[in-house]
Amino acid sequence: MKVDLDELIKGVLKGDRTSLGKALTLVESNRSDDRELVESLLAQISSKLGEAHRIGITGVPGVGKSTFIEAMGSKLIESGHKVAVLAVDPTSSVSGGSILGDKTRMTRLANDPNAFVRPSPSSGTLGGVTRTTRESMALLECAGYDIVMVETVGIGQSETVVAEMVDIFLVLMLPGAGDELQGIKKGVLELADMIAVNKTDGENQSKAFEAAKDYISALRLTQPATSNWTPPVVNCSSLTGEGLDEVWEKITDHRKILENSGEWSERRKIQKLKWMWSIVEERLSSDLHDHPSIAEQVPQLEKTVLDGKISATAAAERLLEIFRKN
Repeated sequence: MKVDLDELIKGVLKGDRTSLGKALTLVESNRSDDRELVESLLAQISSKLGEAHRIGITGVPGVGKSTFIEAMGSKLIESGHKVAVLAVDPTSSVSGGSILGDKTRMTRLANDPNAFVRPSPSSGTLGGVTRTTRESMALLECAGYDIVMVETVGIGQSETVVAEMVDIFLVLMLPGAGDELQGIKKGVLELADMIAVNKTDGENQSKAFEAAKDYISALRLTQPATSNWTPPVVNCSSLTGEGLDEVWEKITDHRKILENSGEWSERRKIQKLKWMWSIVEERLSSDLHDHPSIAEQVPQLEKTVLDGKISATAAAERLLEIFRKN
């Protein structure tokens, strides 16, 4: 991609949507020759980062994540906020294609001048979070968006990755918890800073309030992410808007409590370190796969593993030994 970096950065800082779109495309690029440009871009905007509220949102399929985000985002914009959404899209492990339909599902928000919706293919990464999500959040923050929501796939994969890069992790639930808590693993409940039982409307209301009681009981069996905050359970309806004000009130309460205790700034420092190590891991993996000596050995080693002549562990160690020597 041929880029005038200075002009691109100026455009991003002015909140120009075209410049922002180009910058996001750049950080999402897998091309090795774009890596230097991305590093320079991030270095130049690092001093411009503000204090955008970063909100991670997950939940089982059908819980209404996109509808919730559109309803909540629209309400926040009415209150004077600028809202950005990184809607991580599931990438097929079979075809490699992704749906990228979030702009279709969030038409009202996507067309609002004070909102920016970015569908982003997950490329099969853990928890459905792209390797570039942190970089994308930084760009959106520099472009003047004070609230950044990250919607994850929510198909039972580990959501630890997104919980480590946001300020609050919200888990959406459906009415009617059931014995299995709708397939949500205990580990995800332990990551939750807050639970919202969505679709609390119409005939669902009684089931929704019962479900909230079940989740309150379930949370008592988990260790809270912070000692100063007990994860609340709130009922809401993205359809009617009922309960959305309470959801936002709890999100702002969480920020105030963590800021007063000093945990907010501490969490931000930890996020930076996690970002650093995620880049190290991603670059090491990329360098290993792209190494000529490794590429030469892979076909034969894979064949010997498939033929049962060598263990997967021994083959992996052999590849790593070649990488270390070179």
